Order: sequence, then C-alpha cells, then structure tokens
Amino acid sequence: MTSDDVKRTRRLLPAGTLLAASLAIPGGLSSQLRPIPSSPDSPIVIPRLSGEIVLDGVVDEAAWDALAPFEMTMYQPNFGGELTEATDVRVGHDDQYLYVAGRMWDSDPDGIRTGTFYRDQYGGDDILSVVIDSYNDYETAVWFTVNPSGVRQDRTVSNDAQFTYGMPVSWDWNSYWDVVTTQTDEGWFAEFRIPFSTLGFQVTGDEVTMGLILYRVVARRSERQTFPPIEPRWGRLAFAKPSIAQRVVLRDVRQSGPVYMTPFTLGGFKQNPVLAEPPDVPEAEWRSESDPTTEAGLDVKYSPTSNLALDLTLNTDFAQVEADDQQINLTRFALFFPEKRQFFQERASTFDFNTGGMFNRLFHSRRIGLDQGEIVRIYGGVRAVGRWSGTDFGFLNMQTAPHDDLSSENVGVFRLRQQIIDEFSRVGAMLTTRLGSSGRNNTAYGLDAVIRWYGYEYLILQWAHTFDEAVDQAGGLASGLARVRLERRRDEGFSYYAEGIRVGEDYLPGLGFQLRKDFTYGGAQLRYRQLRDDASPLLAHALQISTAQYFRNADRTAESHEIRPELELQFRGGSSLTVGALSSFESVLDPFPISDVVVPAGEYWFHEATSMLRLPRSHLFRGMYEASVGSFYDGSRVRLSVRPAWIVSKYLELEAGYEVNRLDFADRGVATTTQLGSLRVKTALNPKVSMSTFGQYNSATDQTSLNVRFRYHFREGTDLWIVYNEGFYNERDDGLGPRRPLSSGRALLVKYSHTFAR
Repeated sequence: MTSDDVKRTRRLLPAGTLLAASLAIPGGLSSQLRPIPSSPDSPIVIPRLSGEIVLDGVVDEAAWDALAPFEMTMYQPNFGGELTEATDVRVGHDDQYLYVAGRMWDSDPDGIRTGTFYRDQYGGDDILSVVIDSYNDYETAVWFTVNPSGVRQDRTVSNDAQFTYGMPVSWDWNSYWDVVTTQTDEGWFAEFRIPFSTLGFQVTGDEVTMGLILYRVVARRSERQTFPPIEPRWGRLAFAKPSIAQRVVLRDVRQSGPVYMTPFTLGGFKQNPVLAEPPDVPEAEWRSESDPTTEAGLDVKYSPTSNLALDLTLNTDFAQVEADDQQINLTRFALFFPEKRQFFQERASTFDFNTGGMFNRLFHSRRIGLDQGEIVRIYGGVRAVGRWSGTDFGFLNMQTAPHDDLSSENVGVFRLRQQIIDEFSRVGAMLTTRLGSSGRNNTAYGLDAVIRWYGYEYLILQWAHTFDEAVDQAGGLASGLARVRLERRRDEGFSYYAEGIRVGEDYLPGLGFQLRKDFTYGGAQLRYRQLRDDASPLLAHALQISTAQYFRNADRTAESHEIRPELELQFRGGSSLTVGALSSFESVLDPFPISDVVVPAGEYWFHEATSMLRLPRSHLFRGMYEASVGSFYDGSRVRLSVRPAWIVSKYLELEAGYEVNRLDFADRGVATTTQLGSLRVKTALNPKVSMSTFGQYNSATDQTSLNVRFRYHFREGTDLWIVYNEGFYNERDDGLGPRRPLSSGRALLVKYSHTFAR
C-alpha cells in the first residue's frame, strides 16, 4: 500500500476504527504493534530506545516505530465513548532522558487550534500532556504540556489533585525540558525530551517506578482522551491525579546530575514623589526623587543524586514576577496573597503545613523578602528538597537585609514527612525560625499526621507551637494550635468532613499565616455528587451544605457562625453553575472600616443568595461570573463580579475583571461603593517573544497600577526581561496640601539571565 493509500484510508475510515485499521497497514500509525492497554494491578515496563531520536517533532525515527503506542480512552464528554480523532502516543528512555512522542491525527487539520503563543498559558488550545508521579508517592506530580505551535506549559501537582485546601496545582513552576512540534494536513506531532534530573526519582535495585498519565485535548470538540482510562468520578482534576496514574517501570536509569548556573544582571531606576515642606522650601511642593539601581546575582540548581534537588541563590531578585491581583477587603481580617516566585516552587508541597481553611499555614514563603507588600532585599539562601525511602524532606535558609525598623534576619525551615501504613498515610514535623538582632526572634514547630484508616476515610491530626521573644507568652495551649479532622475523600456519592481547631491567644507563627487567633472552631460539610448518564446534558450535579462556628476562648462567646447550602450543576461541555445561600453571624467587638464606611461594634445576623457561572476553559471566550445579594451587617450588599477572557488569536489574549460591591446602611444613612477593575493584555509574536500588560484599578486604596513585562526567551533559563511598573493616584486633591502628582511612583528595570549547564 502506498503512502497516498495510507492517507486516503485515514481520511475515509471512521475515527473509532482508525487505530485498529492501522494495525494492518505496513508502516501505518502503530507500525503493526498493538496498543498497550492499562494495567491497574501491575506496572508497565517503559522500554529503552533502540536508536537515536532527533528532536524535530516529525516522529519518523525507527526507534519510535519499535515501541508500541498506549491505548487512549475518552474521558469527556462521554467516558468510554468512541474517539473522534485517533491518537498515537509512545514513551521510551535512554540513560539521561524520558522521551514521549505523540501523533495527533486529525480529520479536520484546519480545525486544529493554537490559542496562544504565551508560555504557561492555556488559551483553549489542542494539547498533549504528560503527567508524571516521578517519586511514586501517589500524591505529587510534574506536568508537561505542549500545544501544536510548540508553546510549553509546566506545572506541579500536590495533594493528589484534591481541592481540600485550595488549588492543588502550581503554574509558577518552571524547569528544564525540551519539546518540538510540527503540523501537517494529517494532524500535529510532538516529541518531548525530559531530563531525569528535572523529574527526580528513587532507585530500587536497578529499577525506577513512577506514575504516568497521558492525555490529549481536541479543543473544538471539548474532547479529552487519557491513558490510563480515568473515570470523571475522581473529581475536577482526575486527568492529573497521581494516585490513579498507571505505574510504570524504567530499568538501568542513571541520572547525570547537571549543574545549572544562572547569573543575572539588572539595571534600571525608580522614581517616587516626595512632599517637600517648609522650612526646607518656601512653600510645600511635590518633587520627584530618583533612585538608579544596578544589581548582579546568581542562581544555581543542582541534583547531586536522583532524589535530591539543591537550589542556591545569591543577591536574589524577583523583578520579572507578575504583580499580585489586587483584592477588596470586606472583612476585619488580613488578605492572603499566593506565592509566585520561582525559587520557592520546586516540590513546594513538601513544605505544606496547612492548619485549617484555605489560607492558614505554619509556613508561608511570602513572609520571606516581603514586608507589607514592600520588597526586602535577600542576600542569599539555600533550599534542598527530596525524598528517600518514603521520607519527604525539605530545608530552606535565607538571609535578608535590614528594612525600615527591621534588622537583618535569618529565616529557616525544616520539614520531614514519612509515609506509613500505605501510600496515602503520612506523619511529619516542621520547624521554622526567624532570627534577628533586635530581640524579635520567633520559633515555631509542628507535628502532623494524615492517616487513611479505611477506604476513602481519612483522619488528620496536628499540633503546632510557637515561641516569640517579643511577647510574654503563657505557653502550653495559649501559644499552641491543635487540630483534628475527619473526612471522606471521594468525589462521587457521599463525602463529608468534620473538623475541630483550637488556637491560643499567643500563637504567633513568624513565618506563617493565621487569619484569627484565640478561638475554638467547629466545622462540617456533607456533600452528595451524582454522575448522569450519557444522554443527559449534565455531567454531574452536586448538593452540599457546610457550616463553620467560631468561639472566643476567653469567655466561650460566639464570634462567627456560617451556614452555606449550595447546588452545583456540571455540564458535559465543560461549564458549571453553582447557586446557593449564605447565612452569617458576626460578633464585632471593635469597629472596623470597609472603604470609607465603618461597621460599628455589635452582633449581626445577615443572609444572602449567591450564584457563580464558569464557562468552559476550552472555549475561545470563557470566564467566571458571580453575583450575590442580601443583607450585610446592619445594612445590605449587592455584589457583581465578572472575569471574562477572550482568545482573539494566538497572538493576542484579553482578560478583564470587574468587581463592584454596593454597601447600603440605610438606618445609619451611609453607603459606599467599592470597585476593583483589571485588564490583562497578553501579546506574543511567537513562543520566544511576548509581552504582558496588566492594569488594575482599586477604589478602596485610591490607586491605579500598571505592570508591563516584555520577555525575549532565548532558551530555557536564558531570558531578557524589561519590566515597567507605575502607580497612579485616583484622587489628586485631598484638600490638605498641594495637588498630588499623577504618578505615585514608577520603576523601569532590565534584567538578563543566562543559564550555563555542565
């Protein structure tokens, strides 16, 4: 049969029979090798490549044809349904690299979608992804993705892809790996080359066991194909869940342990307005104060063994990190901002020590090098993470420069977690230190256990204790935190959690984050989720009710209560709708401000109705839309939040956000409106040249800000960044002095980093 006959056969055969028919075609899709089915009870051996691979995205080497492809299964829209497009994915290895090849055949090549040229951004693209539980710990994974134009995404997975404590995926992790793609009138093709030094692993004898998930997305059909077969009942991120990955074995693997040295240079200036007043000047006036800067530094990454990663940083700089998304604070508690800086991303889940809720934790790396949003210079530091014989370990030590009234500080973290009983149970300990020269030393330790005691049932136990030199602590429970939680980790059918927490008044984690202190908490949730049959437009529906109760330790009086019933509808096309209600009680001892109004002391019950719509991420126009209305303390609130995103082309993506809160306290005759707006414009000429422009408006802080980042990406680890930041006053006349300038401060920085590998 000629090559033209093969092409003609591919176009004429039904998609569901295409792969099977290719088995009979000499030189066809699978080179007469039957697809490898999943093997849940025993590992699959990943073979050593029989020849050289030229990484060009063509997938035409004989070494690929000697490997059998993996059998793909439809994950969505209908689990186990007939694939609309055939997919051929093969995996092999040599001494230093894991190789993955994908042949993504397509009956409509004009429909193949590249949504973005922007690194680490998903724009509704067709994609091929590789998810690897490289340490075989059934909890964490590294995740590599490419679209048809060769644009890469890399991220990490933690907490077995469960949303128990927030988002279990970090998009801010980047590492060293290569991928090349091509596209023809038959489909698109990809070749991955992933260094074993990037993965990290443990060797037993001469074998390495890992977990592997492969998946392809055909965006225009909202179709996802996976290997192994993964049922949607496993949850929102089932297709990246480490515990249900196919176990695979690699033999005679030897890690080379390269050293990546990345020196950087940085230059630029900052300008800030300064109010000059008499007697220095005859009349008060605003002046501009310039501060030129030049810096140099070094980052080193080294893996001396396959299960240990070391990071060293000198004169650390994070100029290229995108600005934080601003938030409107309608509570009396501090706001939480996530970590985006690259240095803290490598196996960051090792340092997780969540102490209840979405944000509370014994260690939060943003406490290092940042103070109330202001950058604190970091002289340098070292970070080590790894795994040995079922034990995860992490070490971090950094030295910061003096800042305002803070002296130079040394901060340290040490974390251990030991796997016990089975793959899902662990015990651990953490120690954090914050040591300065001005009598403000802080030390904290914690002990935790996660025990799967039966089926899907888990028990979580925690104890944490702090010592702060600046506070006369009572010790014992007064400076400690105790937590116990029972939960059923299952997405289909009934699930629940019940939790109790006690936090003392002197509990002060110097490197952590804690919203409240001196309270006792009790909370619970009951949830039922049912998958629908293939004929239904719904994939699933879920009903849940949750409650949270906070009591003051001092007198056992109620501080806060919350009851929240919700109904969630998940549609087969990828969208979801959630409607619910919220009843809240707040006991306010001290008045607190919200924007330009004050909530007085008192006890309040208030109620509101809520709704949220999410559009499919695979659509060119997508986003999240929320609305709520109801009473609020002694008044009322109407809230609207819209966050649309539009993939105009692979060269341009627009993301907007607008949140408005109208607060009306009619009995007191006061009202206010808070507004938060943002616009993010992402442009790219190709995968190497890109620019992000991010503008934000915040009525509560009376500020507008602009963050512009231009990047020329020469290769992995070598980049040129031009970063421009400026703030603007929304209100320039305050009646208390001379008219303020338009700019509240600006900075222009140019940074070049170049990685040497040896």
